Amino acid sequence: MAKEPQDASAGAAPGKPAAKRKKEFKKKRERKTVPHGLACIQATFNNTIVTITAPDGRAVCWSSAGSIGFKGSRKGTPYAAQQASMAAAGVARDQYGMKSIEVRVKGPGSGRESAVRALASAGLHIVHIKDVTPVPHNGCRPPKRRRV
Repeated sequence: MAKEPQDASAGAAPGKPAAKRKKEFKKKRERKTVPHGLACIQATFNNTIVTITAPDGRAVCWSSAGSIGFKGSRKGTPYAAQQASMAAAGVARDQYGMKSIEVRVKGPGSGRESAVRALASAGLHIVHIKDVTPVPHNGCRPPKRRRV
C-alpha cells in the first residue's frame, strides 16, 4: 500500500498561513530583600569560597577564587580571596539590599583576613566575626607518617 504525501497546510484554510499560538509570558520572580545576612568564608590552602546566606540558612549568593578566574596555585592567594569576597558582597548588596552581615571563617588558608576586609570595604557592616574551624579533640587516628 502506497501512502499519499500529506500537505503540511492541509488543516489551514487555503491561502492563509497556519495560526500561531500566543506566547505566554511568565512573571519575573521578584528577589526578596535580605537586610541582614551571614557570610561563610571557607579558606583552604588551595581556594577560598565565600557564601552569603539569609539568616534562616538559604544561600543568597556565592563566589570563589576559582569562579572569578584564578587558576592553579593563584587561587589560594589573599588577593584571589579578596576578589571573590568583593564579587559575592556586590551581588548581595545590589540585588538583595543587604546592609549588615555576620562573618564565620573556617579553614587555615591565607585568604582569611583579606576576605573579611573585602566584605567591609564593599559596603557591608560587619556585626561580628567568628572562627568556626573544626578542631579535633583527639578523635580520629591521624594518617601514618610519610616515607620518602
